[in-house]
Amino acid sequence: MRRIASSPGTVVIDLQPIGRRIETARGTTLLAAAQAAGVELQAICGGAGTCGGCRVRVAHGAVAALSDAESVALSGPERADGLRLACQATALGNVRVDIPPESLTAAQRLQLDGEEPEARPFPPSVPTGRLGLAIDIGTTKLALFLVDLDSGLTLARRGAMNPQIAYGEDVISRIAYAGAGAQTEGVLRRVLLSTLNRAVSDLCGEVGVVPESIAEAVVVGNTVMHHLFSGLPVRSLGVAPYRPATTEALELEARPAGLALAPGVPLYLPPLVAGFVGADHVATLLACGMGETPRPTLAIDIGTNTEISLAIGGRLLSCSSPSGPAFEGAHITAGMRAAPGAIERVHLSGGAASVYTIDRMPPIGVCGSGILDAVSEMLRTGLLDRRGNIGERSPARRAASGPNELLLAPAAGTGHGRDIAVTRGDVNEIQLAKAAVRAGIEVLLADAGAGAGEIEQVLVAGAFGSYLDLASAVRIGLLPRLPLDRFRQVGNAAGAGARRMLTSPAHRRAAEALARRIEYVELTAHPAFHRGFVTAMEFEVSRRR
Repeated sequence: MRRIASSPGTVVIDLQPIGRRIETARGTTLLAAAQAAGVELQAICGGAGTCGGCRVRVAHGAVAALSDAESVALSGPERADGLRLACQATALGNVRVDIPPESLTAAQRLQLDGEEPEARPFPPSVPTGRLGLAIDIGTTKLALFLVDLDSGLTLARRGAMNPQIAYGEDVISRIAYAGAGAQTEGVLRRVLLSTLNRAVSDLCGEVGVVPESIAEAVVVGNTVMHHLFSGLPVRSLGVAPYRPATTEALELEARPAGLALAPGVPLYLPPLVAGFVGADHVATLLACGMGETPRPTLAIDIGTNTEISLAIGGRLLSCSSPSGPAFEGAHITAGMRAAPGAIERVHLSGGAASVYTIDRMPPIGVCGSGILDAVSEMLRTGLLDRRGNIGERSPARRAASGPNELLLAPAAGTGHGRDIAVTRGDVNEIQLAKAAVRAGIEVLLADAGAGAGEIEQVLVAGAFGSYLDLASAVRIGLLPRLPLDRFRQVGNAAGAGARRMLTSPAHRRAAEALARRIEYVELTAHPAFHRGFVTAMEFEVSRRR
C-alpha cells in the first residue's frame, strides 16, 4: 500500500502482515484503527481488555503506557517482546503493528497446492509409516507439508504468514534490518523459527502425531530466507555483486538449526543459484521438469522478486527481476493482501465496475489480482492510454476526486464505509512491476537468441500466479502475448519440489544437477534490461473491444 503522510494531529497505523495502513487521530486505540481499516481482530470482550484475544506486537513507534488490564493479561515475557492488547494501546505517533495469526478473526488466503497427486488431506487414522516435513519459506508466506515417506503421500498441509514481514515487506528491507547488527539478524531468525515450530506442532496435531515423530525435513526458500533461516550472514546480499555466503546444498541437523524435532533428525537445504535465485526456484524447476523438457518452456514465479527461467535448445537460463510488492497489494492506495473482503476480480461495463471479493465478503480493499484485473479492464475498455493515464470522461471515475481515480466500490457498499478506487499512482505501481517482469523475460529470450513466439509453454507458479487472470496478465503486458492454451498455472511448485526431494535422494541429486546447469543472468548489470524496462512501462493499447 502507498505510504501515507500523516497530517498534524493524526498518525499512521501500519497493520502487518495484512498489508493495510490507515491514517487516524492521535490517541486512537490500535483495535479501533484496525477495525476502521477493515482488519478484524479477536475482541470478544468488546474492547474491555479482559479476553486477551487482540494481542498484537508493536514493532515500531510510540504507544501509551501499559494499562492495568494489560498488566494482568500479558505475561512478563510477552510484555518484553512488545506484545500489547490492541484494545488498550493507543497510538501516540506513527506505529507499525505485527498481528499474530491467532488474533485475526479470519485467515488470509495462503497458497499451498501444487500439481502433485494427493491421496487424502486427512488420513482416517494415525499414520504408522515414516514421516517427513517439507517447508517452503516465502518472503510473505510459509507453506508446510507433512509427508508419508514410504508412500510419498501428503498427509496434511498448513500455511502461515512469514512474521518477518513486520520488519520489511521485501528482501531488501529485511537485509537492511538484519544489517543493523547481530541482534537484529537474530530477531528475524527467532520470529521465523517461532512461527515455523508452532505451525509444525499444529500440522502434526491434525493427524494425531507429535513433531518428534518426524524423521526427516527439507527446507526451501529464496536466498535471503535461506540465509536467515540457516543463520548465515545476509549483508553481502545487499550490495553488488550480491553474493550468497554459500550456494552449496546443506545437510544439517534439524534441532540445532532451530526446528523443534527429535535429536538427530536430518535437514536438507537444496543448493542456491545466486543472490536472488534461491532453493525455492530450484525446487520449482525440479517439480516442473525443466531439466528434461524438450519444449521451449518459460517458468515464472511472480512475487516481490520474480524468478524467471527459460529452457530452450538444451540451455537453462535464469534471472530474478525486482518486481516489488505491488502484486501482493502493497503500495496500492486501497491495497491489501489476499484476505476475506479483498477485491480479486474486476469487470467494467459501460464504465461501471463490478467486483468479486474473496469469500464474497463486503469489499474492504483490493489485492494484487484485483488491481491487475482493474488495470486490464481499463485497457480493454479504452479508459487507459499507453502511458497509463486514466481517461477524464470515464463514467466510473470518482467525480469529486478528479480524473485520476476510478471507482471500484462506493462507500455504501464497502465493509468499512469508504470508497475503494484505483488511482493513477496505482496504475503506475502496476506498470513498474509488470515492466520489471517483462523486461526480465525479454532479456532471457535475447540471450538465448529466441523470440517469444518460440515459447511452447509458460508455467506460472506461486501464490499470486495461482490466482491471477491469465488473459489480464497478457493484456497488460506482464506475460508475452501468446495463445492462452500455452499457459499453465502450477500452484506452489516450490512446495511440490521440496516434497519430491524429501522422499527421494535421487531428486536431491537431480536438483543439485539442475542448479549447476543454470546460466544465471544478473539483470542489474545487463544493459538490455534497463532498455527493456523503459519500453515495457508503456501499455500496448488496441481498439476498444
